Amino acid sequence: MTNRVEFGLDTFGDVTIGADGRPLSHAQVIRDVIEEAVVADELGIDFFGVGEHHRRDFAVSAPETVLAVIGGRTRRIRLGSAVTVLSTDDPVRVFQRFATLHAATHGRAEVILGRGWFTESFRLFGYQVADYDSLFEEKLGLFALLNRQRNVTWQGRTRPAITNQAICPAMENGPLRTWMAVGSTPESVLRAARYDMPLMLAVIGGDPLRFAPFVELYHRAFAQYGKPAEAIGVHSVGYVAETDARARDEFWLHYQEMRDRLGAERGWPPIRRAQVDLEADKGSLYVGSPETVARKIVALVKGLKVSRFAMKYSVGQMPHAQLLRSIELYGSRVCPLVHDMLASDRI
Repeated sequence: MTNRVEFGLDTFGDVTIGADGRPLSHAQVIRDVIEEAVVADELGIDFFGVGEHHRRDFAVSAPETVLAVIGGRTRRIRLGSAVTVLSTDDPVRVFQRFATLHAATHGRAEVILGRGWFTESFRLFGYQVADYDSLFEEKLGLFALLNRQRNVTWQGRTRPAITNQAICPAMENGPLRTWMAVGSTPESVLRAARYDMPLMLAVIGGDPLRFAPFVELYHRAFAQYGKPAEAIGVHSVGYVAETDARARDEFWLHYQEMRDRLGAERGWPPIRRAQVDLEADKGSLYVGSPETVARKIVALVKGLKVSRFAMKYSVGQMPHAQLLRSIELYGSRVCPLVHDMLASDRI
């Protein structure tokens, strides 16, 4: 197996702690995210994704703005969202912002569209959570139309109608690369195929190979449309340190705090260390030494026919310095190891 796999890094701009153990300001976290992206570019990592959230424990609510600054300080890395919550945004404005980013960075912008795991944006922007599915479906259809046509005519119920309107700026060289983020529903897989979009699987728990039926469904749907399937990527949480023991200990310290804080909002019981260790051994946490993480990525690539792996490297309040070290090990050691293993067809 010699096809090149793309490597990405994703962050939600989690609010981290400083040297005094206290949470940093949103402003400082955003500056740190920019620096992390610059390091990723220097290491040759292919993609950097920034999530959109509207709550105090995440610093980034306007990822395109952060990505624009990153674009001005980097040379080659592709830049995108992780994810853009299309349900509570205007598809026209989303398209315009990413088309602008694409132009400013000489074609390096991508967008990953999704419905989001949190619901704060519904209340913030005046939408009803009960309309979760219908909002996304209609807005996705409009976005796909904007991405195919220069002059657009459209009518729906989520925004005013558009009549033969030019949407500016126009894309320079073909449509904007647009991924569909999918969590756990086959309907979302079929939707991605229907709109001819690459598939980004959010694999954040359990055996990653349980998503194999989704991959098969995606390929079958494209076959029915009479065209080859688009790329498939995986977004999963990970952390790299010099040894397995060090990676697990450092990861657990901050992952437990984040997981239990979010779990308390949803009525989940506290997480146990044994659960996290099991996920690192056999599940979807890519936590360990460079060799361990590389072997897990290779198994994923082979099992799901993945062409991009994006590691969500930010881990709750983990300090910036530790995140930088993880990024450096990922780019300098994990990525080359994966390429070597795939080239020699070994795990």
